[in-house]
Amino acid sequence: MRAASQAEPAGQAEWTVARSEALYRVSGWSDGFFHINDAGKVCVRVSDDSPAMVIADIIAELRKRSIRLPALIRFQDVLRARVQRLHQAFNTAIADSGYSAPYRGVYPIKVNQLHEVVEEVLEAGRPFGMGLECGSKTELIAALAHLDDDEALLICNGVKDSTMMRLMLAAQRLGKNVIPVVEKYHEFEMLMSIAEAMEARPRFGVRVRLATSGSGKWAKSGGDLSKFGVSIPELMQLVGRLQQCGMSDALVLLHFHLGSQLADIQIVKHAVKEIAHIYAQLVERSLGVKYLDVGGGLSVNYESQYDADDQPINYNLQEYANAIVYAVKEVCDVENAACPVLISESGRAITAHHSVLVVPVLGAFRKDAVDPNYKPGPEEENVIHELYGILADIRGRLKKTARVQVWQLLESFHDAAEKRGEADQLFTLGYLPLEQKATAERLYWSICQGVHELLGGVDPGAQVPAELRALDEHLVDQYLCDFSVFQSILDHWAIGQGFPIMPLERLNEEPTRRATLVDLTCDSDGKVDHYVSALRDRRFLPVHGNGGTDPYYLGFFLMGAYQDIMGDSHNLFGRVAEVHVYSDAHEPNGYYIEKIIPGTTVEEMLADVQYFPSDLKRRMNEIIRRKVDAGVIRPPAGVQLLEEYMKCFADTTYIDHEG
Repeated sequence: MRAASQAEPAGQAEWTVARSEALYRVSGWSDGFFHINDAGKVCVRVSDDSPAMVIADIIAELRKRSIRLPALIRFQDVLRARVQRLHQAFNTAIADSGYSAPYRGVYPIKVNQLHEVVEEVLEAGRPFGMGLECGSKTELIAALAHLDDDEALLICNGVKDSTMMRLMLAAQRLGKNVIPVVEKYHEFEMLMSIAEAMEARPRFGVRVRLATSGSGKWAKSGGDLSKFGVSIPELMQLVGRLQQCGMSDALVLLHFHLGSQLADIQIVKHAVKEIAHIYAQLVERSLGVKYLDVGGGLSVNYESQYDADDQPINYNLQEYANAIVYAVKEVCDVENAACPVLISESGRAITAHHSVLVVPVLGAFRKDAVDPNYKPGPEEENVIHELYGILADIRGRLKKTARVQVWQLLESFHDAAEKRGEADQLFTLGYLPLEQKATAERLYWSICQGVHELLGGVDPGAQVPAELRALDEHLVDQYLCDFSVFQSILDHWAIGQGFPIMPLERLNEEPTRRATLVDLTCDSDGKVDHYVSALRDRRFLPVHGNGGTDPYYLGFFLMGAYQDIMGDSHNLFGRVAEVHVYSDAHEPNGYYIEKIIPGTTVEEMLADVQYFPSDLKRRMNEIIRRKVDAGVIRPPAGVQLLEEYMKCFADTTYIDHEG
């Protein structure tokens, strides 16, 4: 059964680019940024009037510049477009509804703290007054220095210590719009105590633990099981304290967070209405609340669910903005309260699309089959002739048009398994030469491939035994790829997140192979085991045969959120090279490369685990010297070996597949 055959529309024989786009579900996850051109190459286009940037052209330019792959390509214009689309969606909803306050987006830098990403987001958001959100001391230090605009918000979530609180209050005194968000009641007490000692009048927010909770993998981020948040009784206690000391104006923001990847827009509406009622009643009590922060959760459609319990996303960006704006306005109109400034902390929705990981395929490994013209000779053992007889029968059935019965295929499979077992036993007893054992295995896998192909023609309603269904997995190719799952797509290993993956070229050709992608690490989990595709069985990726001399590159898409920053150094594989690309219609290929950041070197990776070149060189030199003194090698050979050893320190941690 060919990989793509399960996704072929009836009556369509010739492979087309449109069929590749359907097979890899490009329209489902690309948000219009990615498409396949007529030459079968993946392109990036920011808008209808911008040039198409061909990823294969960028790869060719990198190779000319001697930049080793794998590499992460950042399409900075996509990042800017996502920021603009977010603000435009809220501004449209505000204009259409007659909402009387503005929207102020903040970027949660935990999603991708890389400096280039944060700067690009802030630059794109400058016309909209976009701010930042931080959740740790280190993020606070990084974010504070980027608040050029005094009106730009810095929302400070997460657990805070006294040092952080003093710094936030000092920034407020400096005239910066820094708002610490109280996550627990004791943080409120600490903030008030430090403010009193600093003779400062604080401005702060409160994260409220709502009754509404999210759904799916991050459901526990909201509701009664939430890790953070002040309960309603604690909120009323806090309000009472503020009123007693004449500081009702100190509470300026209400915040909630239901979790990442919210799938159901109705849950968003319920939560927003709940927090809006709390806001309105606090305003009625003369509290100074002016901001309403609806947190994160705006979903990105990866076209692959994390597990069977997750729901598909049932809204788009504009509906998300509409749901929030109209829900708050409805409550405020009923409660006769002024509309608050709306804030959202959308990180994944801003950054996910802009990064593409380009991964070279190092080799394709599949089960060995016999040559189509093979026939056993008289000198070969009887078990070889018997296996060949089963294969000949299968080949005969493949040539016929009559439908094959499942029981017939099962019988052939059982016979082949029995004869393979006999061959193994004969070899163990010393009666079968090693060459004939290899032939027996090739015959067995050839039979299995034939049985598997015939299964595609059985009655669709037939019950297929588990042994035959298992051939799907046994006969799949393994594509060894130059990357680390743990460094580059950690969420796939950790939470089973599916990422769109597809070839970057040859998409005007039918992908006739099925593959499992395996990485360089010495770990059985170092593989991709489910994929985004239109196939019924998503355990395998449809790919092209990789038997030629031309490199075969795969694109891993939606890499911009979390994957950049959460990588693990399993087997000491480090960060890959990074390339920043901008669209430009005046350039020959419609783009220019603004910056290339080399990947982590062997020396840098070793230093992270306290191995240093001087010490390693000394140790290696002593080993070589002892071997020279013992006459094992000549001195020139020892010098050459040490030079080769030291040369590796400047190399990348990945494979030199062109060396």
